[in-house]
Amino acid sequence: MAALITCFLVPPDKNYLGYFDFKTLSCLFLTLAVVCALRNINFFTILAQKLVTMTGNLRLLFLVLIIITFIGSMIIANDMALITFLPLGYLALSVTKLEKYMAYLFVLQNISANLGGMLTPFGNPQNLYLYSYFNIPTNEFCLIMLPPFLLAVLLLVVACLPIKPIKFSITEQFPAKLNLKKATLYCLLFLISILIVFRVIPFIIGLLIIPVILFVVDRESLKMVDYPLLGTFFFFFIFAGNMARLDAVNNLISALLQKDTLLVSILSCQFISNVPSAILLSRFTTDYPSLLLGVNIGGTGTLIASLASLITFNEFRILHPEQTKKYLGIFLALNAVFLVALTAAAKILGF
Repeated sequence: MAALITCFLVPPDKNYLGYFDFKTLSCLFLTLAVVCALRNINFFTILAQKLVTMTGNLRLLFLVLIIITFIGSMIIANDMALITFLPLGYLALSVTKLEKYMAYLFVLQNISANLGGMLTPFGNPQNLYLYSYFNIPTNEFCLIMLPPFLLAVLLLVVACLPIKPIKFSITEQFPAKLNLKKATLYCLLFLISILIVFRVIPFIIGLLIIPVILFVVDRESLKMVDYPLLGTFFFFFIFAGNMARLDAVNNLISALLQKDTLLVSILSCQFISNVPSAILLSRFTTDYPSLLLGVNIGGTGTLIASLASLITFNEFRILHPEQTKKYLGIFLALNAVFLVALTAAAKILGF
């Protein structure tokens, strides 16, 4: 709708072609496709199950599930990490008869997914876009995001401390065995997609290789790609490109970003989510360190600050519809703490 409305203000012309970052769209598609293939053979779930069965008490279970989700988001992106590991958290608490902790666990897994992906260019979709759009050197990207990443780790560990170390044992056998041949092939394809993100291999080569192999070996993975996310990027490229060509809007947003890029980007995420905020605001500032920090920190906060948060909420609502209000209360309280703590640290310590 936003893209369509702005098309009336800025009629389509040849400049529209310059709006699109085709490399970002390609990298996102390839990474999502390979991750879907790995998920289809339960690659991440099987690895996580081994760790969960080794826990032994509730606090350690929380820490393991949150760490798995945190690390998973760095590798397979935040939304896919949640889709993969939320069911594991549900199963573990159901088997141990500790479902009353479900809301708290889901909220912490959600926060860990949103914040865990901040360290790598491919961990969050907005990272992938900004990394490509501003052509940020990889070492600089990691150095910018390392301080808030470490603070997020500390805050998540502290958030697990109130959980009592209630002892239990998981004797139930988890289903599924790993297909080693497919796992090896998909890991190789994933490595290729990562090398494309890091500009080692041209993205056009990935487009010629990865989809063809997946079509032959597991065409279902190509159907499972989050195409609405790709669509969000596509239409926001149009919206952001048109907005940048409107002098009044250009002057207003540029003036706001000059005053405080970090806070403006964080606030923007609370209303239009972090991916759209990254695409829109990137057209009006060259201060990519502050923008990068803002759209990652801004993923915490409201329910729409990150699309991954909606995934978690919807999953919990399906499993426990009677506890929706409880979930929202815990969600808003914890997210407010993380948002304020990370924002204050970024401002005071000057990340």
